Amino acid sequence: MEEVASKYVNVNGSLLDLSVPRVMGILNVTPDSFYAGSRMQTEAEIAARVRQIVDEGAAIIDIGAYSSRPNAEDVSPREEMDRLRMGLDILRKIHPEAIVSVDTFRADVARMCVEEYGVAIINDIAAGEMDAEMFRTVAELNVPYIMMHMQGTPQNMQQNPHYDNLLKEVFMYFARKVRQLRDLGVKDIILDPGFGFGKTVEHNYELLSHLEEFRLFELPLLAGVSRKSMIYRLLGTTPQESLNGTTVLDTICLLKGADILRVHDVREAVETVKIVEAMRSAASWSYKS
Repeated sequence: MEEVASKYVNVNGSLLDLSVPRVMGILNVTPDSFYAGSRMQTEAEIAARVRQIVDEGAAIIDIGAYSSRPNAEDVSPREEMDRLRMGLDILRKIHPEAIVSVDTFRADVARMCVEEYGVAIINDIAAGEMDAEMFRTVAELNVPYIMMHMQGTPQNMQQNPHYDNLLKEVFMYFARKVRQLRDLGVKDIILDPGFGFGKTVEHNYELLSHLEEFRLFELPLLAGVSRKSMIYRLLGTTPQESLNGTTVLDTICLLKGADILRVHDVREAVETVKIVEAMRSAASWSYKS
């Protein structure tokens, strides 16, 4: 399949090449993420997780201090900033050269992370819906922006999510948001369909089955399915038992055009990328010969 999306994003003045998919490792500095294995609160836990993400081959570290699991408790901006400062202080001491994204929907938090710590990417689950200043702030900061589709908020998104036409509504949502960002001068935009955010299990698999159609936007695509309910509810298991299902879904996402995999389990995702890329290379050589 021909590549149509822009395969580079500008991170801190350097181009990050996405012609081969990249892995984003999750660093949660929270006490209440849905996957208990990703909760890091002490300095030692955070330092160990940073080293693990880097050693296992992730290209990006995504740090978040506000749990976005369904029915999550609200966290004040001050608390979110305090958690992020602790995590970023440790991260920068251990791996100052790391490409870091911050998972936040708050413009002030995004600004603090970029201006004080040189964070390279803003990852917003709300696509500006939960903070009217986010789009303008991202434009001013001149950093890549990951925007996700979510129906509702983390507190209510799974209370009977409904769509008349899921794909049409998500596509129209992104079309409107991309236009707003372009009008403000935002250059690097990455789309995240938002698996598990305001969607039923059936909605998630409908999105997955049409994931390649998001290539119409000609923008990099991020897929975040790691250990989510679309796996463990379907299989009748738990997040702790969802690594195998995650690898299956990551493979499907890669085959359908995902450029970034956001994951808890970095080594397994990196191996998945290598296997899929080996298959693609073999197919390319076979076609040329």
